[in-house]
Amino acid sequence: MLVTVVGSGDAFGSGGRFQTCIALAGEGPAAPVHTLVDCGATSLVALRKADVDLAAIETVLVSHLHGDHFGGLPFLILDGQFRRRTKDLTVVGPPGTNVRLAEVMEILFPGSSTVRRRFNVRVIEHADGDVLNLERMTVTAFEVRHASGAPAYALRVRDREAGSSVAYSGDTEWTEALVRVADGADVFLCEGYAPQPVRWHLDLDSLARNADRLACRRLVLTHMSPATLGLNRLDWEAAHDGMVINPSGG
Repeated sequence: MLVTVVGSGDAFGSGGRFQTCIALAGEGPAAPVHTLVDCGATSLVALRKADVDLAAIETVLVSHLHGDHFGGLPFLILDGQFRRRTKDLTVVGPPGTNVRLAEVMEILFPGSSTVRRRFNVRVIEHADGDVLNLERMTVTAFEVRHASGAPAYALRVRDREAGSSVAYSGDTEWTEALVRVADGADVFLCEGYAPQPVRWHLDLDSLARNADRLACRRLVLTHMSPATLGLNRLDWEAAHDGMVINPSGG
């Protein structure tokens, strides 16, 4: 499994970065992206820039229902409709995803949530601790602390064929759930929003106090505010748009 950080930014495009979007693909040189972890409002621009074949995307895993993490979904679905996509799309998200997605589609493009398409959009809603066995991967949800009008989750994704795993914090204050989601992960993409505590987001001080409890092989910061981006030195590796990670060791 290859991981591409298509978008590493916060909600406001700090540092000129695209909003959160993480793409998962097979390890072959021509393997297409099959899964997105989050799909922020700017993600279609970022995916086009990265030459991702949108029609090959099978699954979108949503950590929480804020626009910078799931606001690109209406555009992904509409793109499929107008480009005559035939592959079904599965959206996995917290309780309320199905209703919120339909509402947003109707606000942005009236009538778009009920139009007949050549492909189906299947929404699966999961709860804390749920383990979902999808076609390519196993996904585990861990409820975290972030107000978004619905539960917010950190996610761990395990590629069953390759055996590698990626953990993702989503947006959250420090919570013990981060210890669980990171446990045994090859790579942990972890929010590093601000140097000091900010409500509903993970700060570097809290992360430093608990870093030795995170049993992952590699920790990479993402979703960074201007305050974090402006630091002269970070204690952890930092993601950037276009970063490619091989959880198996590359």
